[in-house]
Amino acid sequence: MARVVDYYLSPVSPYSYLGGERFANITRDANATVNVLAIDLTKVFPATGGLPLKQRAPERQAYRLLELRRWRDYLDIPLVLEPKYFPVDANPASLMIIAARRQGLDALSLAQRLLRAVWAEEANIADLDTIIALANDAGMDGQGLAEFSTEPDIAAEYERDTQRAIQHGVFGVPTYVIGDELFWGQDRLDFVARKLG
Repeated sequence: MARVVDYYLSPVSPYSYLGGERFANITRDANATVNVLAIDLTKVFPATGGLPLKQRAPERQAYRLLELRRWRDYLDIPLVLEPKYFPVDANPASLMIIAARRQGLDALSLAQRLLRAVWAEEANIADLDTIIALANDAGMDGQGLAEFSTEPDIAAEYERDTQRAIQHGVFGVPTYVIGDELFWGQDRLDFVARKLG
């Protein structure tokens, strides 16, 4: 039976960034198919009891920075704890990821390139020229993807993917779904690997 993982992410999530390369390696080694599903957290959080970062208690915000520092150091991955362009509008980059998926391109690599831009390079992924350049850097036609990403059916797919996430119990990212089993957070990747093994 083919192994399929639904990968719910946001291109502004530091934990999607921290887990991205490991997840790609795990799924490649398992010969698994990955459905890359960029979702709108501004709709997921209110539907599932979550809060945007700036609305969380100061203690939670402080602990988040501590955990990011721990994971950055443990994984030895470059990560700016408080990047210049964060929070940032994730919609343009999310639509670009969906456009890449629809065209049969490597949406997983594009997502990771966009994530690295936010968290390691302090780039503004709400800026169209920036995401076009990042898509080009990922070996894609950035201008073509940007144009395709403005099509109404791409926005409709973004909404469908977001609602699908909510219906399946996704409340944060990254979430990996295999069959009917959810794994929330890059710190659950060992369990993802076991499930696919």
